[in-house]
Amino acid sequence: MKHYENFDNSFFIKIICIIAAIVLVLVIGVALFSVFSSDKPSSNNSDAETFIFDNTDTTEAADSTSEPENTGAVSDVPEVTSAPDTETDAQDTETDAPAEPEQVFTVLPESEDMGDDYIVKIIFVGDSTTYGLKAYKMLADGKNTKQVWTSSSASLSLNEILTKVIVYPETGKEMTIADAAAAAKPEYMIITLGLEGVTFLSEDDFKAQYTSLVEKIKEVSPDTKLMLQSIFPVAASYTEENKLNNPLIDKANEWVKAVAEATGVRYLDTQSVLKDDAGALISKYDNGGNGINLNENGFTAVLDYIRTHGYK
Repeated sequence: MKHYENFDNSFFIKIICIIAAIVLVLVIGVALFSVFSSDKPSSNNSDAETFIFDNTDTTEAADSTSEPENTGAVSDVPEVTSAPDTETDAQDTETDAPAEPEQVFTVLPESEDMGDDYIVKIIFVGDSTTYGLKAYKMLADGKNTKQVWTSSSASLSLNEILTKVIVYPETGKEMTIADAAAAAKPEYMIITLGLEGVTFLSEDDFKAQYTSLVEKIKEVSPDTKLMLQSIFPVAASYTEENKLNNPLIDKANEWVKAVAEATGVRYLDTQSVLKDDAGALISKYDNGGNGINLNENGFTAVLDYIRTHGYK
């Protein structure tokens, strides 16, 4: 009886040991599997890390050109809702650009023919060389024209010019040039002075006298467009060449031009169409008198020049 009892106990003990060994082997296997699994990198995690690195690199490089992510905060950069219209913007820029200022010439350049309508708006102030416009009936109303302002003797020296008087055609009364300008306020005025004065005035005095007249007229009639006309050349036959000659006139015309530039008015280089190759008055323009005054042909050339060198 004891023999079977011992056998049975030994058998159950062996079964329990086998089961325990199997369990132990399973536990050890699971443990080893876990260790190996944790050491092996995950393909998904590796890909994610690589993507994050690449994204970070390209994002940093693109931050300066791409729009910021909308996080709910107010951005300092205005949102671009549409692409600009390049053509329209270019047109707007061109339209809004300030216009270039019109170039101002002291010496009036050649222009289109301004016609007789331009000439009838001009008042001509001067000495005997200006009086010829009236004598030869070159202007509107002929000898009754009111466009010529000169003295009763048709002599007008540049010296002390502010006190010199002319016959004001509107009333027939004598008054200074400045007073006449204040009364008439002409749209255009051409002044031709200096022939009587260049032989005894120094350059400084010549310029000072001429400037004083221009500035006074500008003061009393600021809207008048003033033109200073060159002194006309004298004929080669002029007998007082030791006193008045064309080289001296050429020098004086430079003074007149300088006055025009300094005072902001215009200069008419009319003498350029009256000279021959020697610099003297072209013989066909000489009235046959003293070698100073023009005839009808000469004044026609002058008026043609004025018409085609208009003051706009």
